[in-house]
Amino acid sequence: AAFKAVLDDKQVAILVPTTILAQQHYNTFKQRLQPFPVRVDMLSRFRTQSRQEQIIRDLRAGKVDIIIGTHRLLSDDVSFKDLGLLIIDEEQRFGVRHKELLKQLRKEVDVLTMTATPIPRTLHMSLAGARDVSVIATAPAERLPVQTYVGEADETLLRRAILRELDRGGQIFVVHNRVQTINIVHDQIQRLVPDARIAIGHGQMSERELEDVMQRFADGEVDVLLSTTIIESGLDFPNANTLIVDRAEQFGLSQLHQLRGRVGRGMNRAYAYFFHAPWRTLTTDAQARLETIAEESHLGAGYEIAMRDLEIRGAGDLLGARQSGHIAAIGFDLYTRLLANAVKRKKAERRGETVPPELGESILIDLPLATYVPPDYVPDAALRLRLYRRMAGLERMTEIDEMAAELADRFGPIPDPVDNLLYQLRIKALAAQAGAVGVTVENEQIRLRWPQLEQIDRFRLQRFLGAEVRVSRSAIWMSWKGGTKDWQVRLV
Repeated sequence: AAFKAVLDDKQVAILVPTTILAQQHYNTFKQRLQPFPVRVDMLSRFRTQSRQEQIIRDLRAGKVDIIIGTHRLLSDDVSFKDLGLLIIDEEQRFGVRHKELLKQLRKEVDVLTMTATPIPRTLHMSLAGARDVSVIATAPAERLPVQTYVGEADETLLRRAILRELDRGGQIFVVHNRVQTINIVHDQIQRLVPDARIAIGHGQMSERELEDVMQRFADGEVDVLLSTTIIESGLDFPNANTLIVDRAEQFGLSQLHQLRGRVGRGMNRAYAYFFHAPWRTLTTDAQARLETIAEESHLGAGYEIAMRDLEIRGAGDLLGARQSGHIAAIGFDLYTRLLANAVKRKKAERRGETVPPELGESILIDLPLATYVPPDYVPDAALRLRLYRRMAGLERMTEIDEMAAELADRFGPIPDPVDNLLYQLRIKALAAQAGAVGVTVENEQIRLRWPQLEQIDRFRLQRFLGAEVRVSRSAIWMSWKGGTKDWQVRLV
């Protein structure tokens, strides 16, 4: 995307949360774009003051095509000649104010946000249709899922995990998010594994000290990097394949997933250990976060984790600054439906298309069918609930067909109750397209309620439909023979 924007004579700004990640991105972009006449530069505290001032002048003059930077890009003295694309990496690390401030640099700038775990506000905006979303669910070739362990703190397991990684020539991340006590943890690890070479890294160190520690770790001179969450954002150390997180209950769900993403970036099996306080002392939300990180450990699990984060924390304020929080005044599902309908109407209005109607009463579908997801088909109760919620939001036939294909792919051949549920969703979609408000069974007949029948030639419609169907002033009646599926075909 950045390269295409540059080819169109536009400038690109890439906003990242940490100086270390900025340096890694800068090195990668420089290497990949070296054969092309594209100037890539970086703004961060790793640059001297005089160098930063020169880069800012070149940006203003249009001499820099791609600029990679931290919050420094948000400073008042930074301006662009013709900014065309803003890329926000690790989006969950930035506040609403930061992102909206950069968008003000250019009203018509295209924005691409990238993250393994969208914050609830952003994910909700995508689900409601206010923001387009693309999901990269395919892992790199030969990548293995990270083996995840969640449990109470255990020195024996801690020592065993470190020794196993050292025995195969690998490196270890240990995350302890309190600078005040990080030296105590250092001494504890040194006591458990005397031969390990341990280094400490945290955000209160000077940039030169931190850069030196990271470089030593990258060069293999350090076995164990004991750090705060500064390693959370996108760092790439292929030889580090064991992660140990202390007091994991104090971290957010997206943080836990991001931390786990620091290991397993090569072809070797990686391990992640999330140690927490005694289970009975944890809050309900903390327990839900830890259960989720243990359950969702497959490759490409970021989207499912973000969805669970949305359920746990709430959607936040779409038009305000809060990035999480529950919508108390009305139900979440109703709010989402109202918002999605408003977005569809606005988009249709801008494109000059037929504006869909306001969200009215839901269509009543009550057919003599067993419609449910059997426990022996999807054993996990929470997953069944999420599937029900997803299916409740399907409105188009293509979406229903895609859901059927996904169910068959994930869980095997579709049983009759699920097939009936999908059939009922198709009837609801067709009824909505045709303007019907209900499909029910009364007196062994199927009744299709159509208020607008009074406005059409009902006798002509009766002749068209045939003798097996009766057309009244507000409904169409069709015979139902409970023993066969013939009526289902005729109803469609």
